[in-house]
Amino acid sequence: MSRVHVPAEAVGVLPDAWRYCVGTGRLDLALRRDYQDSLALLQREIGFRYVRGHGLFSDGMAVHRPYTHRGARYVHHSFTHVDQVVDACLAAGIRPFLELGFMPSGLASGEQTVFWWRGNVTPPRDHAEWAALVQATLAHLIDRYGLDEVRTWPIEVWNEPDLPDFWRHADQDAYHRLYEATAHAVKEVDAELQVGGPALSPGAGPDWLERFADFTGRRDVPVDFVSRHAYSSGPSQHVPFGVHQTLAPAGRLLDQFAEPRRTLKGTRLADVPVHITEFNSSYRPDNHVHDTAFHAAYLAPVLAAGGDLVDSFSYWTFSDVFEEAGVPTALFHGGFGLLTHRQVRKPTFHLYAFLARTGPELLTRGDDHLVTRHPDGRVTVLAWAPVDPSGATPGPDGHALRLSLPVGPAGGRGEAFVRRLTVDEEHGNAYTAWRRMGSPRSPRPHQLDVLHEASEPARGHWSLPVEDGRVDLPLTLARHEVAFVEVSPVEDETPPWWDERRLLGGDPDVGRAQDVGRDPEPGRDPA
Repeated sequence: MSRVHVPAEAVGVLPDAWRYCVGTGRLDLALRRDYQDSLALLQREIGFRYVRGHGLFSDGMAVHRPYTHRGARYVHHSFTHVDQVVDACLAAGIRPFLELGFMPSGLASGEQTVFWWRGNVTPPRDHAEWAALVQATLAHLIDRYGLDEVRTWPIEVWNEPDLPDFWRHADQDAYHRLYEATAHAVKEVDAELQVGGPALSPGAGPDWLERFADFTGRRDVPVDFVSRHAYSSGPSQHVPFGVHQTLAPAGRLLDQFAEPRRTLKGTRLADVPVHITEFNSSYRPDNHVHDTAFHAAYLAPVLAAGGDLVDSFSYWTFSDVFEEAGVPTALFHGGFGLLTHRQVRKPTFHLYAFLARTGPELLTRGDDHLVTRHPDGRVTVLAWAPVDPSGATPGPDGHALRLSLPVGPAGGRGEAFVRRLTVDEEHGNAYTAWRRMGSPRSPRPHQLDVLHEASEPARGHWSLPVEDGRVDLPLTLARHEVAFVEVSPVEDETPPWWDERRLLGGDPDVGRAQDVGRDPEPGRDPA
């Protein structure tokens, strides 16, 4: 059992780069009610600042509308869907992180597409017409939402141009031409708009970023931020409507987060913000690892430490309302989402919701825990059981740690109120319940009710003694568990005339420190 003495003085502020942005499916999905319901739930319980998705200029958004009149070609820009999408996001309290792509078919130089919904990935036939599309869109957004508002929205040029699936031939010179035309077009609308890229895949070698920095420097092309992606899965082993993959240790994701600053050291882009605009374990939207408690415990150390390395890292994605590989064939199908497409919370959703409850003051951090404090004195612990990422073993059945927490002034005595929220293989885990149901592809209404119920974390509360301003908190974590614990000093307001012993059927010691040895659930300690 690891023993941790948590210092009373904060060592700094906990970075909230994890909250800056979250990913989504193609933008026109935001026109759907189930998408908007999912986004509202996400914002109520977690609260991200930005949302990023593909397809702003794809045909489904119907922005670029060429037509012929009296033998001449013209282009009309229509923002009917753009307005509805942005309105829905802002109404939910989240702003767009604009990704400029893919290519409208009426402007594309070829027919190559990606995804089930056929996003065109070829360069524009005419860079001037592309620049006009970018400028018209930004001018419309400024007119509708205000310049000060739109200046806060990052603008990213394309998605993973280093991969031939996302950019024809992965032609770096062609991407540089696109980036140059786009960045200047953005700045001509307003010099304070934020533009960046190149949104590289994890497989991009350092030469891609080095050449991007060199090109933009030689040509004096604006770059307000650098972006790339991070995934940790190995090759896909396909089965019908799904895949199996190996995973590297979670630290591999942190290595990828750190790579841009290493590569850009000494260049003109050394000090610009770095945004990881996509990250997850698997890059596949049909890998059931995304649905599991294992996944939450696997990613916990990444969320706890990633803010030390980058300005943001955006989980891909917030919902299984997502159709890159086609319409999902079952409620649980291995989708990227924190939520299923019927708003069932997954264990990784709870990891984020737990993190949203932590305080701003960082007290300590370790391989299996994160301890913070709120301004009102509440101390929070996010703890997780280490996992075996190789899959060679299911991992240990239990993991124990003991924390000495500062609660109140030094020398103080009394009691502290403790509450605990738990997600593991049996709690806060609708995937387990779904499998036991027989994996129904389209659960009936009563089955959905059961799955929503099964997705709720286990909850418990008790009290512990405060000695010399400290609480001794033992924690035993089940396999693949993520736990959130909040400890706050008790200010006893019990009236002096109240005698708990006279309460019929009562136990005057229920929930008090001397009951810590009792198991609130079979096989579990009360912590």
